[in-house]
Amino acid sequence: MRISIISLLCLFFSGLAAPSLLFGDGSTPYPILSSKHKFKFSAEAEKKVTTSSVETKGFVLISRGPGLIKRRPSNYGTTASVSKNIRKKITAKSAIVMDAKSGDVVYAHSPDRPGQPASTIKILTGLISMDSLGDRDMVSVSRTAARMPRSKIYLRKGKEYPANDLINAVLLASANDASVALAEKIAGSEKVFAKLMTAKAKSLGARNTVCKTSSGLTAKGQKSTPRDLAVIFNKAMENEHFAAKMSKRRIKNKNGGMVYSHNKALWQIKGSIGGKTGYTNAARQTYVGKFKRGKTELLVAFMGSETMWSDAQKLVEYGFAKQAEVERFASFTPEKIWPIVKLGEDELSANPLLLSNLR
Repeated sequence: MRISIISLLCLFFSGLAAPSLLFGDGSTPYPILSSKHKFKFSAEAEKKVTTSSVETKGFVLISRGPGLIKRRPSNYGTTASVSKNIRKKITAKSAIVMDAKSGDVVYAHSPDRPGQPASTIKILTGLISMDSLGDRDMVSVSRTAARMPRSKIYLRKGKEYPANDLINAVLLASANDASVALAEKIAGSEKVFAKLMTAKAKSLGARNTVCKTSSGLTAKGQKSTPRDLAVIFNKAMENEHFAAKMSKRRIKNKNGGMVYSHNKALWQIKGSIGGKTGYTNAARQTYVGKFKRGKTELLVAFMGSETMWSDAQKLVEYGFAKQAEVERFASFTPEKIWPIVKLGEDELSANPLLLSNLR
């Protein structure tokens, strides 16, 4: 039996009387979906037509009897093609994008592939130093520390520096000489300090990270993965003092000098709240960072890149687009749907635009 014209008109004009049935917020129309179901309307059923006003999210729920059939908006999966193409658009050999709150993986390719982490591992150097040294502690520079290769802040052998200044230099300017000086101050030698770093990584949830140096300079047996770097950095950012340092573009030392951040994402990528870069010939470009837009927080980590900032930008944009899509669909529950019209045992959306597509 066909749907009566009178029934459709009644539903349509009730929608006009309550624009939210059509447009939700009164301005933006929701996707119009067709139904494959044919509903039979009897005179008795028409008398039982009822509607319930509930929050709408642009989704349509159609049920027949006790079973529920979920219908997604016509734009569902728009980032699927992006997911297929993004791997071709970035040069990183391994990468991961994670939801910082839930730990869910938004995107990944070879996220557990081990490799040299380069200076991203200095996150651990900074964390351990902050836990071990106070604001008044001074660090003496050894010959070994002073002779470390770039990146460096050119510490002078035998001179003492405030521990906090060296920590800033490690986290922002990626200073190798400051890394070794701190390691020797805390553990007596860089080798022993590296063992502390490995233990710290494991305590934070990183299962595949082994440290051999405090600087991240290439060393046999040293390794990490994008997943581990993301986990480590996310935990590190829970430390408000660490997070405050990582959010700075520059920090003034006690002697009046300035230390500048290598993390260009702070001023190039929207939502950046901190990150650490790395580079060696063996590791190529490595990166881990945290980004926040609205209530969404993402971690982006990759290794083996030739185009660091281009890769970071693409992964961040993809991550936020994907999360926005996921959040829209996550809100699709029976309590958040178009008002439902009950016709006997049959139920269908009260959206008159949808009803007009029924055949």
